[in-house]
Amino acid sequence: MSLGFEIKPRIPAMNKRQLMKHLAKIYDLAAIMTAFLFATFLLRSSHTGMTLTGFMTLRIKLGNCLLFALLLFAWYSLFAQCGLYVSKRLTRLAAEIMDVCKASLLAAAFLFATAKIFYVQMVTVSFALILCAVSASLMIAGRLVARSVLAVLRRRGKNTRFILIVGTNERAIEFADYIRQQPELGYQTVGFVDDDWPGIQEFEATGHSRCCTFKDLADFLRYNVVDEAAIYLPLRSYYEHAAQLVELCEQHGIAIRIGSQIFNLKGADTHVLHVEEHSQIIAVAGPSGIWPAFVKRFIDFLASAVLLILLAPVLLIVALLVKLTSPGPVFFRQTRVGLNKRQFQIYKFRTMLADAERMQDQLLAMNEMRGPVFKITKDPRVTPLGRFLRKTSIDELPQLLNVLKGEMSLVGPRAMSLRDYKLFEQDWHRRRFSVKPGITCLWQIHGRNSIPFEQWMELDLQYIDKWSIWLDIKILVQTVPAVLRGTGAA
Repeated sequence: MSLGFEIKPRIPAMNKRQLMKHLAKIYDLAAIMTAFLFATFLLRSSHTGMTLTGFMTLRIKLGNCLLFALLLFAWYSLFAQCGLYVSKRLTRLAAEIMDVCKASLLAAAFLFATAKIFYVQMVTVSFALILCAVSASLMIAGRLVARSVLAVLRRRGKNTRFILIVGTNERAIEFADYIRQQPELGYQTVGFVDDDWPGIQEFEATGHSRCCTFKDLADFLRYNVVDEAAIYLPLRSYYEHAAQLVELCEQHGIAIRIGSQIFNLKGADTHVLHVEEHSQIIAVAGPSGIWPAFVKRFIDFLASAVLLILLAPVLLIVALLVKLTSPGPVFFRQTRVGLNKRQFQIYKFRTMLADAERMQDQLLAMNEMRGPVFKITKDPRVTPLGRFLRKTSIDELPQLLNVLKGEMSLVGPRAMSLRDYKLFEQDWHRRRFSVKPGITCLWQIHGRNSIPFEQWMELDLQYIDKWSIWLDIKILVQTVPAVLRGTGAA
């Protein structure tokens, strides 16, 4: 199955797939550390009769600790270069095992060479071979367990990736049948995209159907959940057409799989992945940031859990005030557009009249924002308490539940309502949906509703392109004075 390379959002959305990738890295480092300790104990005990208790009480010099830390970093880089942490959904188990064995052998060889350079007598050929065998065994065992667990979850509909197949030729049908027959891969076909051509009747006779034509693809991507697009087109005759499709998917932040690197992808980081008997290249648009992404989700989960506990009295008081000052529910729930256009229910304290959404059409003439968003500085639907909650952003505290659930992040582009999303006119604006929405963002600290829509979108893409943990921290710190100033709040 020749699928090609994969394009991801510039900021890694910390989803379950990425979490598994981070855990695999931690596990591999733990495995090779265990192998190192086992080889050390085995050889020492065989030569000197050292017991396990004596081994555990050995003193370690600071210099040796620093050298071992450098070794861990080198091993981590080597494992990454061997492709151990790219997506393995479509990779045969035998190929993955071979990659692990190769990486373990290279790690042992690197250790042996380093030992010769620094005159570490402990590391012999036997030591290196033991380290290679033990680390490879542990890493393979871990992957077998992970594959088994993921297979069970995917058969139950968890960890699903929605894939759109572009093309209706024999290779496209073969790929669709392959992933349908392998539910443990966790792929679900969204549909096929193609125009009429002489072989379209033969395609339809297979029982498959088209979801749209090339002309309608842009509209289809805007209103459907698509994680990946696999392009199976005759590239010689469809080169320009395929290039436009790649650009369109890149604008939406959708991963793309194609047969070979024939497109000029801006800012794409590439590496090789083996699928079945074919090779493919994975191209990631922008930095992958594996460890920072893990830290980002960890911070989101921990901070939201802690804040919900600490702010529980405040949340309870605000809930009582909302209930006592105006009729209607305490919380405002609305469908918002999240990562790759997945819909979720956002939680906020209600700041408007209970029937505020039905009144919006009557107030369109008062809208003060250009573009698809709707904002009024002195919105007549806002309650007196609601005005204070909005000014202080207290109304947004329930969104910590969305962060805890993984639907949002502390920092990210603001979550858009379905109404606003459907009014987007430029596809490049939709790249903001290639990451999880956040409670705060650059728009929040630069004036909120006082910023024109186009500049707002540019700030969102600036955040995506320049994302780092440090940038998140700076935004979180700057959010406090921005909220206290109340600039642009409506």
